[in-house]
Amino acid sequence: MNGELLMHEPMAKHTTYGIGGPALAYFHPANTDDLVLILKTAHENGIPVFFAGSGSNLLVSDDGFDGFVISLAKYFRKLEFIGKQVLVESGVMMGRLVRECISRKLSGVESLIGVPGTVGGAIKMNAGAYGHEISKSLEKLKVVTVTGDLKEYDRDEIDFGYRYSSLQDDEILISAIFEFEEGIPEKIQELKSIASESRKESQPLKFRSAGSVFKNPEGANSAGYYIDQAGLKGTRSGDAEISTKHANFFVNHGGASSEDIAELIRLAKITVREQFNIELELEIKTLGFPPRYFDA
Repeated sequence: MNGELLMHEPMAKHTTYGIGGPALAYFHPANTDDLVLILKTAHENGIPVFFAGSGSNLLVSDDGFDGFVISLAKYFRKLEFIGKQVLVESGVMMGRLVRECISRKLSGVESLIGVPGTVGGAIKMNAGAYGHEISKSLEKLKVVTVTGDLKEYDRDEIDFGYRYSSLQDDEILISAIFEFEEGIPEKIQELKSIASESRKESQPLKFRSAGSVFKNPEGANSAGYYIDQAGLKGTRSGDAEISTKHANFFVNHGGASSEDIAELIRLAKITVREQFNIELELEIKTLGFPPRYFDA
């Protein structure tokens, strides 16, 4: 490998929650050859693989993960503009893509300013904010399968929905091509400012979190609304808390365990179901937990 291999690496170092036990191995592949080598090794030896970006929407068990964790955030960071088209590798941070587009007066992602994580992760979960989803401007995708094969998809070959894409868990997205629109600079800046100020006012950005814990259910009201109306804001388990600022953010005050967060997740699901007959579905990704661990 030309990249980096960290054996028995604590995942707490690689998540915005600052929570998580050791992975069997944590990889920063430097290029596609590295990535193919890692995936083939895992496949031939029956080793589970998890694709992580920057760990911004991930909760990892304190028991760790007996498998390979692969992050493209360190080396897969090519960002190339050709007119209104943009080639973006998966490790590029969303904030960088937004800033570079704004500086070139390209419209389409300005409302995603402040969305954490990598472009690859944002595409996989079809990240969105203020009425815009990242898939809207997407043209093509390139992936590597767990068996080490390269594949390309056109936009219309992938299904996208609310916080969903049909990209398979056994494929890792390595790059994408977007086509944005020429925008009016004043309008772009206005949308960026609205999104940025709204986040500062409504989200607990001073504390460690993984963003929104639950997807918004169908209907007019958000997951945070139901958790708030259930009276759960400020509820704590150990050093974890359902934020008093935004009820769909569960924050780590410094020493929270994975079980502390899990306890709040189960509590929120039970209480919202009992009071509103609403089933909350996780938006954050989880790793290293037994099946049905978060059922309530």
